[in-house]
Amino acid sequence: MPRRITKPVHIGQVGVGGEYPISVQSMTNTDTRDVEATLAQIRQLEMAGCEIIRVAVPDETAAAALKLIKRGMTAPLVADIHFNHKLALLALENGVDALRLNPGNIPEKEQIKSVVRAAKDKNIPIRIGVNAGSVHKDILAQYGGPTPEAMTESALRHIEILEAMDFTKIIVSLKSSDIRHTLESNRLFAKARAYPLHLGITEAGPLEAGAIRSAVGLSGLLLAGLGDTIRVSLTASPVEEVRVGFEILKSLGLRERGPVIISCPTCGRTEIDLIRIAAEVEKRVAGIKEPLKIAVMGCVVNGPGEAREADFGIAGGKGQGLVFCRGEVVEKVREDQLVDSLLDIILEHISNQT
Repeated sequence: MPRRITKPVHIGQVGVGGEYPISVQSMTNTDTRDVEATLAQIRQLEMAGCEIIRVAVPDETAAAALKLIKRGMTAPLVADIHFNHKLALLALENGVDALRLNPGNIPEKEQIKSVVRAAKDKNIPIRIGVNAGSVHKDILAQYGGPTPEAMTESALRHIEILEAMDFTKIIVSLKSSDIRHTLESNRLFAKARAYPLHLGITEAGPLEAGAIRSAVGLSGLLLAGLGDTIRVSLTASPVEEVRVGFEILKSLGLRERGPVIISCPTCGRTEIDLIRIAAEVEKRVAGIKEPLKIAVMGCVVNGPGEAREADFGIAGGKGQGLVFCRGEVVEKVREDQLVDSLLDIILEHISNQT
């Protein structure tokens, strides 16, 4: 479906919504008060292509650290604020590019208004982040739990405070660990307002299971034209969140960044160690940013055809294989030379392009 048209907002230099590309973001898991450790992880995230980076701000020491952190990074910095509105005010003073507020745990309207006034003065956007675990208590009681309707109403209640102050630099997220609730709450909200949506399945789980659950949930929304920025929430390194996020977008044809590797599942016809070869290819092309399609195939049934359709490819035989470039066979080499041969051809192509 066509992508939903939303009101564009800028987080630092990154446009969110409108016709801007769907961005990938993550959140550090270091102690924000430890500036050196936090910046080290931020640099890893930036190297992985992370476009927006959020940090936790649990106290005033962490809020004060934001000034040094902001100076040492390139990507936009988002301050994650819960419970204490004064931390949001300190974060704004220390140069963050956006705030994330949770309406369920800053219930006082006057406190919210003070943050909105400060954000408006500095032209800084606010993400209204509703999680199933932190919906307004009276709304929970009304709906009998964190239903999609409850989550949507909680977001709208908070947004109305901002709109009444003529503040519309708003991004919204409605997240649950329940995929169906996440899908429905975002659909409901999309009918009510045209603000950009930040998508995610919260508490998705460890790397493998979390990546699967996130792909299932996010693709349902993205294919429906919803979503302007995403985070894959994993109990794993934040760098993995970025990698999985881009893989989801690339798989749906929504972003191009780095290689897409297609490889066969192997069967009794395979006569090379394809699992090892595919893993080695994936590892060795990880730093390539050019959008390439690479096929790593194990036998003569689909191998040559898939390899020809890709930019580069391997089609395995018995202890050997063919290496393809742009649909043409370049050479036939032994199994132990396949990856080196493929990488030489890829890197030569990239070098000739620059």
